Amino acid sequence: MATTAQLFEEPFDADEYIERLAWRTPGGGSKGGAEAFDPKRLLEEFVNHIEELKQLDEKIQRRVEKLEHQCHREAKEFAHKVQDLQRSNQVAFQHFQELDDHISYVATKVCHLGDQLEGVNTPRQRAVEAQRLMTYFNEFLDGDLRSDVFNNPDKIKEAADIIQKLHLIAQELPFDRFADVKAKIASKYHDLERQLIQEFTAAQRRGEIGRMREVAAVLLHFKGYAHCVDVYIKQCQEGAYLRNDVFEDTAVLCQKVNKQVGEVFSSPETIMAKLIQNIFEYKLQAHIKGKLDETRHSDVEQYLKNLYELYTRTTALATKLAEFNLGSDKHTFLSKLIKSIFSSYLESYVEMEREYLRTRGAMILQRYYDSKNHQKRPIGTGSIQDLKERIRQKTNLALGPSIDTHGETFLSPELVVNLLQETRHAFERCHRLSDPSDLPKNAFSIFLLLVDHLCVEHIDYALEIGLAAIPSSDAKNANLYFLDVVQQANSIFHLFDKQFNDQLMPLISSSPKLAECLHKKKEVIEQMEVKLDTGIDRTLNCMVGQMKHILATEQRKTDFRPEDENNVMIQYTAACSKVCAYVSRQVEHVRKSMDGKNVDTVLTELGVRFHRLIHEHLQQYSYSSMGGMLAICDVAEYRKCAKDFRVPLVLQLFDTLHALCNLLVVAPDNLKQVCSGEQLTNLDRNLLHAFVQLRVDYRSARLGRHFS
Repeated sequence: MATTAQLFEEPFDADEYIERLAWRTPGGGSKGGAEAFDPKRLLEEFVNHIEELKQLDEKIQRRVEKLEHQCHREAKEFAHKVQDLQRSNQVAFQHFQELDDHISYVATKVCHLGDQLEGVNTPRQRAVEAQRLMTYFNEFLDGDLRSDVFNNPDKIKEAADIIQKLHLIAQELPFDRFADVKAKIASKYHDLERQLIQEFTAAQRRGEIGRMREVAAVLLHFKGYAHCVDVYIKQCQEGAYLRNDVFEDTAVLCQKVNKQVGEVFSSPETIMAKLIQNIFEYKLQAHIKGKLDETRHSDVEQYLKNLYELYTRTTALATKLAEFNLGSDKHTFLSKLIKSIFSSYLESYVEMEREYLRTRGAMILQRYYDSKNHQKRPIGTGSIQDLKERIRQKTNLALGPSIDTHGETFLSPELVVNLLQETRHAFERCHRLSDPSDLPKNAFSIFLLLVDHLCVEHIDYALEIGLAAIPSSDAKNANLYFLDVVQQANSIFHLFDKQFNDQLMPLISSSPKLAECLHKKKEVIEQMEVKLDTGIDRTLNCMVGQMKHILATEQRKTDFRPEDENNVMIQYTAACSKVCAYVSRQVEHVRKSMDGKNVDTVLTELGVRFHRLIHEHLQQYSYSSMGGMLAICDVAEYRKCAKDFRVPLVLQLFDTLHALCNLLVVAPDNLKQVCSGEQLTNLDRNLLHAFVQLRVDYRSARLGRHFS
């Protein structure tokens, strides 16, 4: 195998190399089996190959030494070249510095020479300009304008420049000596000014922006430049207001002009500001004044709607216009324009809003009561009325004319929605039209009107009528409508509270008026709660009175002392059945009329009074053994009815009453044990004794001895 340097290139594996060498040697590999293996031949091949490798190593070593020597030689040559280049660079840098110094010297001389030339040329140019102006001045002095510049229409720009300078010079001349020439110059000045404006107008109509820009630049130094701007603004508006929407037309017009004005005038922000001012002071003001003055005294509602809409659209338009370049203080500029249009209307806005709400609220209320054919009753106030109310609560005496409302609550959801809707619109207008410093005060005044119309004139009046319509507790078959009043009053007040939070709070949340509003709301709630509590209490008294009437008319003494003890077929008495039916209806009525914790509170009070009535009622009779069983059945039915209350206290009271009734039937020997039972052990023994005394066998069985 020929030995070359390529055999040892990476990756090189020595073991593989030896194996390949042995395999190539005849008798050195496994080919032919063990008999064909020749170790001497293999050894000889290895020795020869080692010699070849040594020779190859010497050859490569000589080549490496040659390359190293060549590399050292080239490195020395490169170092010499670098040194030569550094020396050349230093020489070039020195030449550059010398050249830079020389250029600076020459530039200084040139600048000095330029200043000297300018010092000579400027007076010369001034003299030439003065001579030229004097030549033109002489033509005016002679009265014969011979120069082509004054007679050639194509040179109007040059003529304008000359006449403008002559006009300035003429202002300094004494009037008595140069009156005639000053008049001629002024005449020519105004004539050229008029021609330039006409040229600008014609160019604007033709849409020639370049020509407009040229003429505007010439007119900039003339007194008539402002008139040129006025003409431009006037022509911009021609044909711009063809629709009925002046606000939309204005936005479109300003958008269009804003693109053009920067190409024509040197100060576009001033021109845009003047255009917008012109539109506000003429177009918008005339439009707004016409719409508002038309309804201001004839239709206040429409006037307020128009004022709100117009002010809103004007401020929205100002927001769009603020996107244009109108100068540094554009927001103040636009605010002043809006104020100049609306100031006279905004000054009287709050008074008109309050007067409108006051009139509108009274009309809505009156319209409702008229639809019910109801004449509002004056509600008495003061110490005498309060005294009557307290006496009526304590004694249930009718101290005034009783009112039969025929089930009418005198509360109208439709009326409430109308009042709240009007107030919502008023709050929106107030927010938009009021000065920020006056906003909380104005919103509070609107809130007071809502309280007066909704809470006082409607809800409070309905409560007073409802209270007056509650019959006395001893009335028979009385219809109780006050709970319906309670239900509707609660629903209405929820709507009132929602508007308070959604509409009023954002307007007053960061002002001292917040405390006043919350106090007023709390005061109204407390006044209504007192009347609601009074009405509910008297309604519960009427319910108890009706139960008492049922018991008095339906319960017979023989119910609990039947003549035939062995022939009692009923499960409970008729009085019990009717009372339970009545109570179930009233419980359902309370649930429909109340919400939240109020349901449990009222049902608890009704349940306690119901229990007290039954407890006192049962103590009016004496009981035989079978009558006691029937009483237990009645109480069981009452207890079943009490479960509808879903009030643990009421159910517990009837459980105890049921246990007490067991004393009416228990065997005399077991009486003491029953009295010591779990449900009765904590009761007063006098109460237990009182129940035992109701038994017909109390004396004969000597039951009193158990309590002595």
